[in-house]
Amino acid sequence: MPSTGSKAPARFSIALAVSSFAILLSLSCAEAQSTGNHPWSNRNLSPDERASLVVKAMTLDEKISLLHGTGMAGLSPLSPEIIHSDGGAGYAVGIPRLGIPGIQMSDAAYGVRMSGENGRYSTALPANIAGAASWDLEAAYEYGALIGRELRAQGYNMTLGGGVNLTREPRNGRTFEYLGEDPVLAGKTVGEVMKGLQAQHVIGDIKHFALNDQESGRNAVNITIDKRAARESDLLAFEIGIHDSDVAAVMCSYNRIWGDYACENKYLLTDVLKKDWNFKGFVVSDWGATHSLAKSSAAGLDHEEPGWIFYGDDLKKAVESGAVPMAELNDHIHRVLRAMFATGVVDDPPVRSVPDVFGGLEVAQKIAEQSIVLLKNDQSLLPLDPAKIHSVAVIGPHADVGMISGGGSAQVDPPGGNAIMPPGKGNTFWQAHIWFPTSPLKTIRAKAPAATVQFNSGADPSAAAALAKKSDVAIVFAYQWISEDMDLDSLSLPDHQDDLIAKVAAANPRTVVVLETGTAVTMPWLDHVSTLVEAWYAGSRGADAVANVLFGDVNPSAKLPMTFPRSEADLPHPTLVKPPRETVEANSEGWQRIAEGLPVFQVTYDEGVKVGYKWYDAENKSVLFPFGFGLSYTTYSYSRLKVQPGKAPHVTFTVTNTGNRAGAEIAEVYAALPAAASEPPKRLVGWSKVKLNGGESKEVTVEVDPKFLSIFNVDQNSWQLLPGDYTFMIGGSSQNLPLKETVNLK
Repeated sequence: MPSTGSKAPARFSIALAVSSFAILLSLSCAEAQSTGNHPWSNRNLSPDERASLVVKAMTLDEKISLLHGTGMAGLSPLSPEIIHSDGGAGYAVGIPRLGIPGIQMSDAAYGVRMSGENGRYSTALPANIAGAASWDLEAAYEYGALIGRELRAQGYNMTLGGGVNLTREPRNGRTFEYLGEDPVLAGKTVGEVMKGLQAQHVIGDIKHFALNDQESGRNAVNITIDKRAARESDLLAFEIGIHDSDVAAVMCSYNRIWGDYACENKYLLTDVLKKDWNFKGFVVSDWGATHSLAKSSAAGLDHEEPGWIFYGDDLKKAVESGAVPMAELNDHIHRVLRAMFATGVVDDPPVRSVPDVFGGLEVAQKIAEQSIVLLKNDQSLLPLDPAKIHSVAVIGPHADVGMISGGGSAQVDPPGGNAIMPPGKGNTFWQAHIWFPTSPLKTIRAKAPAATVQFNSGADPSAAAALAKKSDVAIVFAYQWISEDMDLDSLSLPDHQDDLIAKVAAANPRTVVVLETGTAVTMPWLDHVSTLVEAWYAGSRGADAVANVLFGDVNPSAKLPMTFPRSEADLPHPTLVKPPRETVEANSEGWQRIAEGLPVFQVTYDEGVKVGYKWYDAENKSVLFPFGFGLSYTTYSYSRLKVQPGKAPHVTFTVTNTGNRAGAEIAEVYAALPAAASEPPKRLVGWSKVKLNGGESKEVTVEVDPKFLSIFNVDQNSWQLLPGDYTFMIGGSSQNLPLKETVNLK
């Protein structure tokens, strides 16, 4: 997603001083545009036909005006037209005489950004990584639909969410914005998010294309990776998401790949995206990620944001001189217009309204409850029975008032401001640690009204341990904050929280640790705590969701979308490669230096396709918690596996709830390819989320997409299913696969 530099508070936005007259005028224009009498107003025509008609009617200036933004303080010059912006990250001027509205863009990774600065309200959903932990495609659709509704309520018609970069580097500060380490899980999930969003008549966007897997030096780094490995890993996630959703926009990333910046990389934007994948939408640059005119245009960049450093007057001159062919320009504008017609933003422009606050909170809580992963539960300490506990110690920084959220351009503003700040002093600014007013202490007290529930911040670990020792149960809320524009130095919990947890656990063996993180963490105290819960960044209703899981009102069903390693030494790259100091200093010179191109430094993904669990499997490395792992308050068994070969193999098996509680089991299907494929030991090829009452059994069939069983043949530039023996493995995690069957596929 786009961002400003580390000094900037976020995006340039329209101040609240925009007059009510201007607001009413913009709404009146939108209404007039939606009822315009033009040949392209005929909704019986296809989006392509309608776009072609508009292109023929446009002047050169009008075409160019829709191919760039109107600027942002700190990243580009500002146009007078920015006064018509809705206050979001980007704005492209419309063509009123042709009934074409402007494009009002907002960051919206886990909710609509900058609501506080604009005097509005937005729901914070659980972080994207948490949504992926639900392995629930219906929930993913609802995730996108809620964001789409709230975008429209604030006057926006395009999202800048949709991050699907794989977790190659778990120290990446944007891991929480993404959907885990597996391309099938991530791709299917983002596809549903975008389908739900675009169903609300909002332009969807999938990003950051591609291999933008670390934040350190993102404007300078050159990524090198084998093309087959890229197509089978990071690019496959994009391919699946784009195919499933017919998303209208793709955002190219900051980094270089194979020597060329992503936004001027012909192999990525034209050869792969527009030709191989037949993508019909438009490519928008990340904010300040455009570095050329003719090269970018020829490579397939359609729209520059946030300003017009290259795609403004210089583009007009280039077209007039023939340096940029008119046909090339027309393709850019056709793609933008097609996206607008296909998503309905022309026929059904947004109208500002009061969002459904209570409905949004309900969706956020429901998804959070499905996203919380139970990682350890010795002696079945959970679920807690309020009738049997008399005292509870709630321990951890700010657990009395709130839960933390992920930062950067994804940041959603909490109602009332940052919960840990005094009233009126909690405004959001760039890379602030923002806590939502969802109090674990209050929700636990509500669940156990007869118990004595006391709080300790953990600032003094000895005092926290003393409270834990005299309590029936100790619940420690530990956090790790991450954000865009930074990477972690390590996966350890910050602020001496490891020491806090160790002391509390030593004082009370009945200790529950609740993690609020956006990525994996190391756990030197793991063997000494009874119970462990990963709550991620849980959103507006996080504390309610956590309490419902802790006390058994919700039976946890989530599973990890990423591996939790034992230490950084086990990662493919134990040391994060960072830019030379002179590159970092170059950033301080502003957008001009970035546009020119910063000095390059190299990162090579020599692990190739071995991302996440594929790396640990292939290298035979043990982990803390494997991909796909998650416990429940009941148990499940698997039986009766049968694989029906064919073009799309059908994998059928039975799942039984062997306990007494109703629950939902995520049944995972993996495949081992023939030895000739030279692939890691296994790959995820499908799953099914199965709801079962206690003692109930269900037969499940998973149809496997043949692409998920294939390798990418670079010489033939196509997917290839190798003839040979394929072993299908089914179970409850990537390391617990009791059912296996080998079949020959041709």
